[in-house]
Amino acid sequence: MNDVITIHRHIMTAQRDHPEARGDLSLLLSTMATAAKVISQNVNKAGLLQQMVLGSSGVTNVQGEEQKKLDALANDVIRDAFDHSGAVAGFASEEEDGYHVVPANLVRGRYVILTDPLDGSSNIDANVSIGTIVAIYKKVSTGPEVTGEDFLQPGRKLVAAGYAVYGSSTMLVYTTGKRVDGFTLDPGIGEFLLSHPDLRAPEQCKCYSVNERNSRLWDAPTRRYVAHVRDSDDPRYKGTSARYIGSLVADFHRNLLYGGVFLYPTDSKSPEGKLRLMYEANPLAFIAEAAGQSATTGQQRILDVQPTALHQRVPLVIGNRAEVELYERMIAEG
Repeated sequence: MNDVITIHRHIMTAQRDHPEARGDLSLLLSTMATAAKVISQNVNKAGLLQQMVLGSSGVTNVQGEEQKKLDALANDVIRDAFDHSGAVAGFASEEEDGYHVVPANLVRGRYVILTDPLDGSSNIDANVSIGTIVAIYKKVSTGPEVTGEDFLQPGRKLVAAGYAVYGSSTMLVYTTGKRVDGFTLDPGIGEFLLSHPDLRAPEQCKCYSVNERNSRLWDAPTRRYVAHVRDSDDPRYKGTSARYIGSLVADFHRNLLYGGVFLYPTDSKSPEGKLRLMYEANPLAFIAEAAGQSATTGQQRILDVQPTALHQRVPLVIGNRAEVELYERMIAEG
């Protein structure tokens, strides 16, 4: 029988390589897995519990977007799980205006969490793959209080990041910066099992993912770049296909496994970009770089961007290093 490695066994094995560790980060990774299981269960029941979890909640979130019922549920699940972990001091979410401080009656820890609780939620009612993204930073302020500077850290300061994707199966992928490991949820035993150890993205560009309907709004270098990937006779792009789901986690996950590039560039409607630096771009860039890929705004590596606001938006091009570097060169050439 093949050795079956649960996510908790994997986390504890990795912790033994760091005898100085106190176990807090291991606890947070396990908490992320538990929250993902709870959200997965609700996502998989969504069609049977329509009045409870499908459709709009009637609320517009801080991003100005219609909040789905599952958005709110996922946000509550993650916040509650980390609040009670004993390792977290504060929490910030795409679904909330400001940051949340762990209540005084609970134990506050040394870390802060930023999350997109349910990425791609506009696709929920159509049963399209969606996901959860989590970023983990070490608190930088001193004392028991939490401040804005604890959250406004560049991606280079991340200590761990992960995402879950809820599709034909539920997968959880995470990194602490050195390697990327993927786990698949076995619903029979309710455990995440190691299925994709030490993930390294293929160098071949199998997919490019972009909403080409927006091409009329792009700048000239972006239009040239997409045309090059789509139409070039370069053998590198032989067999490259357009694949765009519209759920960032799902598009990113596919391109991580198959090799490819995802683009959500600036355009005339969104000159600062559309995706959120803290909740989407930073954690996925951290995972991409650990898997041999890269991520850029076009002018700066995502992980080097100094954030100025919790809900800051940025352009994002992420995927195979060669494709990302080519995009940066084309932008520089103008």
